[in-house]
This record gives sequence, C-alpha cells and structure tokens, in this order.
Amino acid sequence: MVIPVHDVNPVRRTPYVTYALIAANFLVFLFMPGLSGSVAGQSDLAQLCHLQAFLDHYAAVPRELIHHQMPHLVPTGEVAAGPHGAACLAAPPDYDKSPPLSVLTAMFLHGGWLHLLGNMLFLYIFGNNIEDRLGHVRFTLFYLVCGYAAAYGYALVNESSGDPLIGASGAIAGVLGAYLVLYPRARVWVLVPFLIFLPLRLPAWMVLGFWFVLQAVYSSGSGVSEAGTVAYVAHVVGFLVGMALAWPLRPGTPPPPEPRRLLFGRQARHTW
Repeated sequence: MVIPVHDVNPVRRTPYVTYALIAANFLVFLFMPGLSGSVAGQSDLAQLCHLQAFLDHYAAVPRELIHHQMPHLVPTGEVAAGPHGAACLAAPPDYDKSPPLSVLTAMFLHGGWLHLLGNMLFLYIFGNNIEDRLGHVRFTLFYLVCGYAAAYGYALVNESSGDPLIGASGAIAGVLGAYLVLYPRARVWVLVPFLIFLPLRLPAWMVLGFWFVLQAVYSSGSGVSEAGTVAYVAHVVGFLVGMALAWPLRPGTPPPPEPRRLLFGRQARHTW
C-alpha cells in the first residue's frame, strides 16, 4: 500500500471548504466520548459504554437506513452490574433519531486516530483540486452526495446489519474518483514501504487506480481476514459515484502542469 503525501497540481483559489471539513472532523473527534482511551490505547468499560451509546445515537445504521426500524433497546452509556459481571446498560431510547440525518452526522465521526488521520490526509491532498474545479458550493454538494451514496450503497448490501457506520471515507472516495477522472496525469508523491519508505512520484491514475482495486478486492472479502470491520463497499460506491459526477466536466478541465524538476512541489536545487 502506498501512502500519498503531496500532488503536483496547483490550484487557483483557496480551498476553504476542504479546510473547513478537515477542521470540523478534528473538532468532532476531539469531543467524542472515549477519546482518552483511544489515545492511550485502552478504554475502561464506562468509556466503552458511553462511546457505544454515542454511536448508536449519531452513527448511521444500515438496518435503520433501509427499513427505518429503530431498536427497542439502546445503550444508555451507563454500566450495570449483572450475574456475569458488569455490562453496558440498555433501555428504550429517549430520543428521536432520523436515519437520513444520521448519515450526515456519521460522516464526521471516526473510530480512532489512524482512521481520522488517514481520511484527512487523502482529503487534504486531493480535495483542493476538486474544490478548485467545482467551486465551493458545488464541491460541498458533491461531497455530501458522495457520502450519502456510499452510506446507502453499503446499507443496501448489508441491510440487516445493526453495526454503526462512521467515517468520511465514502465521501472522500468520491473525491478520489473525481480526481482520477479530471486529473489522471497529475503527479503524486507517495511513500512506498520497502524496508524503508521510498519516495516516488507516480501518475494519479496509478495511485488512485491501485487504491480502488484494493478496495474492490477487499469489499469481496478477499485478501483480508476481517473485511467486515471496514466498509469497503462504501468506498467502492463513493468512488464510482464521484467518477460519474465528474465525467461531464472532463472535457473542460485543463491538464495539470508537468514540471520536470520538482521536489514535493518546490523547485529542486538538484535532481536525484
């Protein structure tokens, strides 16, 4: 798996929406319950129960999205003592939840630092060019459409699942799909783990195409031991929707520059 760190594709305007999305994701994550446990690498039962109740309230649940069936019992966030030890207390929900709205809130929730940082890295590198091409308002709508399509696409495939679906991966996958369509020849600096991290400058079609193939393989359950812990289907759906939405804009998109002597987007003093 390659790690993108920078693309050689300057923009004409400041990507305010991209920056705002990144800031919002970080702020929401910092206020999520159970954060101290995720930072330290461990969580006590009280933190886990609180986090479970929080996700049940604000995360998207496939069964709720497709069938609009709310559970009769939900975690309360409290710990109760039982005959087999302490456990999370469940009770009838004391709130009204809108399944469609939960897709929006779920797009700003993440399960840990690696989940958050990985998503924001991809959004930071590739989101600015798509926002530059679409404009601020259309990019915002594009991002939301891809996120909703990814969530509902995953829910259709897993309509009986009661597991919470969180993360901005589906929307960001749409950004990657649009980037592949609009800027396939743009150069992307990546780190390739091979004993050490080797820096390479590869075309976007290779980086993003390889990423998509991996998601498609993983979504089928091949190549991973626990494919159910990551919503790879949502990544595939978001990516394809992003490609479809960006395709009509392809003829009017200027090609990215092709600098010959650039090191991470700046003029190098010497070549490698």
